[in-house]
Amino acid sequence: MAAEKKKAEQKANTQILRRTLFLLVVCGILAFIVMAAHLYKVQVRDHEYYEQKAIEQQLRQTTISASRGTIYDSNMKVLAMSASVETVYISPAELKMYKENPEFIAKNLSEILGVSYDDIMKKWQDTGSWYKTVAVKIEQDVADRVRKFKNDNKIKSVHLETDTKRYYPYSSLASQVLGFVGTENTGLEGIESRYNDYLKGTSGKIVRAATSNGTDMLFTKFENYVDAKNGNSVVLTIDSNIQYYLEKHIEQAIKDYAILNGGMGIVMNVKTGAVLGMATLENYNPNNYQEISPKAKEKLAGKTGDDYLKALSEAQISQWRNRPISDTYEPGSTFKIFTLAIALEEGLVNEKSTFYCGGTVSVPGRDTPVHCWKSAGHGNQTLAEAVQHSCNVAFVNIGLKIGAKKFYDYMDAFGFFDRSGIDLYGEGRSLWWDRGIFENPKNLSQLAAASFGQTFNITPLQLISAVSSVANGGKLMKPYVVSKILDPAGNVIKANEPKMERQVISQETSKRVCAILETVVNGGESTGANAYVAGYRIAGKTATSEKIGQGSNDYIVSFVGIAPADDPQIAVLVILDTPDPKTGIYISGGIMAAPAVGKIFADVLPYIGVEPVYSEKELATINATVPYVKNMSVDEASKHLKDRGFDVRVVGSGASVTDQIPAANITVIKGTQVIIYAGDAKPSSMVSVPNLYRKTYSQAKSALEAAGLYMRTSGVAASSSSTIVVSSQSVSSGSSVPLGTVVEVTLIQSDTSVMETRG
Repeated sequence: MAAEKKKAEQKANTQILRRTLFLLVVCGILAFIVMAAHLYKVQVRDHEYYEQKAIEQQLRQTTISASRGTIYDSNMKVLAMSASVETVYISPAELKMYKENPEFIAKNLSEILGVSYDDIMKKWQDTGSWYKTVAVKIEQDVADRVRKFKNDNKIKSVHLETDTKRYYPYSSLASQVLGFVGTENTGLEGIESRYNDYLKGTSGKIVRAATSNGTDMLFTKFENYVDAKNGNSVVLTIDSNIQYYLEKHIEQAIKDYAILNGGMGIVMNVKTGAVLGMATLENYNPNNYQEISPKAKEKLAGKTGDDYLKALSEAQISQWRNRPISDTYEPGSTFKIFTLAIALEEGLVNEKSTFYCGGTVSVPGRDTPVHCWKSAGHGNQTLAEAVQHSCNVAFVNIGLKIGAKKFYDYMDAFGFFDRSGIDLYGEGRSLWWDRGIFENPKNLSQLAAASFGQTFNITPLQLISAVSSVANGGKLMKPYVVSKILDPAGNVIKANEPKMERQVISQETSKRVCAILETVVNGGESTGANAYVAGYRIAGKTATSEKIGQGSNDYIVSFVGIAPADDPQIAVLVILDTPDPKTGIYISGGIMAAPAVGKIFADVLPYIGVEPVYSEKELATINATVPYVKNMSVDEASKHLKDRGFDVRVVGSGASVTDQIPAANITVIKGTQVIIYAGDAKPSSMVSVPNLYRKTYSQAKSALEAAGLYMRTSGVAASSSSTIVVSSQSVSSGSSVPLGTVVEVTLIQSDTSVMETRG
């Protein structure tokens, strides 16, 4: 029994041992499989992931921001540049590691940086983070205060990192063309966006060995430095001086005529297509691109919540919009330039052609006749007179002579159906009738309306590009705003050359059109007389077009000019959107836009080296600069002033001149009386500026002289005619100014500027 019992126990132990060994083998195999699977996952499948995590744990990386390339104007003046700034960040992990005081640090950073104390305290709560941004792109003086606070208190959880910030030295000048960059140094609008890949550069980095806690490892020589590659620079065709003149005179016109929806303009080199100036007003400051204008803020008054945010966003997008290339409008009578050019090119009219206007003309397919702006009609007119009068009836008849098919073909050739391809984003597309509808022989109403610029929409850029082709000998040039791109060393890596798209009309036709358009400005009683500039030959055309469907008093007024008319170099287009009818000023491109273009030409033509050639009549009325006569003898000063065309009055009995009014180098009209003081003190009293609006030249001159003020003129030639009146003055009436102040007045031809279509 004992033997059997022992044998049974041995058998049981053997079974237990076998089972134990079996379980050990199975568990071992399973454990090995699990371990092998995990090793496969770590070393094979997710090898790159864990390798990267290991590198991140062992290395610490600091980004070195690349300096964004500079944007220059055509004269290499800096329009946009980058400068070094710094970003402040905190490390919650280091705060915990070094047991620093979060409240103390947050309080001081909040005071130095002007950021929320509560926001900084919230960032400390993420104790596993090594990087929490507190303030970005701070100026150097502020960064120095942060650095002093950090060093004085031996704080290790606050860091500064070098960055770059974009600056626009001329503030709002050409803002819609330049655009702006966002917080990530990426171009978001304008040139900054279109040429971002050239401008942005490539960031560099510094890589250092780190401890397991993420701090820099001491006593190690490992450091890898990858230098940042600065961006390329962009040189524009925009001339900042011409841009200034363009913006200045559009802004003044907006004020003078209470323009409700702003204005826009372009100055173009007619021979190359280079854009010398492009403006949208009201503009914005790209240094603070999210700030909207006071006028826009008024529209946000009373809005809250989502309504406010939506309205704010719309206002910002609106101010960033480069309207000369993106917006479309009905051009009105400026479009008659092309109807004229086509008819001359095809031999359908010539300078001896005559047209009768009885006030209306019937058109096949139209229930009512087309009306001229002058209800009584113009009677018999030559071709030049029809252009001067901006006669709708004459141009409808010219359009019908051309025919719908030929007219449509020329519109295509002038580039009105396609985008120009200018090197900016956001170019708009024109709106035209389909060819089949336009060429319907039983309904020529679209052709009739198109002949004088109605029932279709184009962009301002399309218009001035086509006008430039008419002026330059018939060549349609591709417009562009960037002339070249430079690498950081200043080498040219890309250049834009003038590109001719096609020959549209002949050189001979181009000369004939310019000669006729010159009579619109310099031909006496014509619609463009107010763009006149003494000494210069200017050609051009006015327009006053109704904004269809937006109210009977909503108009767009414009003027496009070419100069010099005998050798065109530049074209200028100014568009004013919705003059306020409440001012009582007659709404007209001739009254409102033509003077602005004339003033732009008066500034730009001398600047680009076009010398004036004055007639004898002009020499008697042009402005002149007062010479410096102080310290001269009274007799010598009097003779010098009279030789320059000034009258003289002497105050005092001294032998030499001690002072003068107006001051030296001030420009005033010829014949002005200059007061020279011979020992007596010049008065320092203040006087009130009289209201000169609608006064004749003689009346305005007398009113200023009576107040002890002086006159300078722009616009049409000064004369005693009752039709030459003041449309605006540089100093508002009622203003208090020093005795002897010069007030510039704009003179217009009051009874002829209304000769434009409105229907």
